[in-house]
Amino acid sequence: MRWNLALTLLGNYISLVREVRLSIVGFGTVGRWLAQAVHRRQAWLESECGATVKIVSVATRRDGFIHHSGGLDVPTLMELVAAGRPLVDHPGARRWETALEGLTNTDCDVLAEASNTDPRKSEPALSHLRRALGRGAHVITASKGACAAAALELLDTARRNGVHFRMESTVMSGTPVISTIREGLAGARVLSVRGILNGTANHILTLMDGGLQYPAALGDAQARGYAEPDPSDDVEGHDVVAKVRILAAIAFGQSLGLNDVTARGITGITSEDILQAARAERRIRLVASIRTEPESGPSARLQARVEPLALPSGDPLYHVTGVINALAIETDTLHEVIVQGPGAGQEQAGQGIFADLVHVTRNLTPCPEDGSAGQIR
Repeated sequence: MRWNLALTLLGNYISLVREVRLSIVGFGTVGRWLAQAVHRRQAWLESECGATVKIVSVATRRDGFIHHSGGLDVPTLMELVAAGRPLVDHPGARRWETALEGLTNTDCDVLAEASNTDPRKSEPALSHLRRALGRGAHVITASKGACAAAALELLDTARRNGVHFRMESTVMSGTPVISTIREGLAGARVLSVRGILNGTANHILTLMDGGLQYPAALGDAQARGYAEPDPSDDVEGHDVVAKVRILAAIAFGQSLGLNDVTARGITGITSEDILQAARAERRIRLVASIRTEPESGPSARLQARVEPLALPSGDPLYHVTGVINALAIETDTLHEVIVQGPGAGQEQAGQGIFADLVHVTRNLTPCPEDGSAGQIR
């Protein structure tokens, strides 16, 4: 009798733990961090989310799309990467030339898309997202360019197909600002958002507060790995413009084109500008802002800007230094909510996309975006 009861309970437990097949497109720092987090936290995912996550596909530009329906072994993948060997050397793996081909010819329950770090380019990430959503897969992504170009379209496609589309990592990396707006402030009307959304630019301006001139401050950011050899996306504001376009879709339900955002970066800021601001007890920061035009109303046009501003000491953004990001959200119910935390880094971006994976596995049925079923097939 006891053995029968034990077997029954074990059977019930096994039936409650769902198997979630995960494909990862883009196996750079973010994709690899996600794979290792899934491997490391498998027991936690089972106990807290009722799911065992099996990585069935990995894709890179060099290696193509690698798939194993029985699951890829994460330690083996990491050994192949470390040795510079092709991922197709994984035992039992099949290969397609491109991620798009692989997504068309294989099945997954969740696509994690982290292939595109360029905030000004939507492809190839956008095609990957469209293909997965069209095939009924849930999607989580860190690709800013694709979401900046088509966030509302992708959210609508997800609703129509009864699946989840999540993009936490695209704005403040692992700091939960998109989920704060979508879930934490659900039902509130957002009136404005204003924030510091690029850690590299903020680090440079913080060093200039301390007396460094712009070239030396930029050199320090590059030496620390905060800025790329070509730092234009960060210092000219392109990265922040992409984030503003994403926030416009999430917070206001409106799509903004590139020309709809007035943008100016920090390359023209001089030491004299910094000193002049300091004399007035101000600090210069690269500030992103979105607000409805004065006529207000649900469909009011948006004013969107990215620009260096001399902030007074009473402004909460005045105190944001280094690589920290912050966003102040004004709503009709809570006057102002401020979300602050790290805005860049391998672990931070990985945490954002991992949090999206956790959300999906916890909320497979029903899908909260529209109440329809988000089933594992």
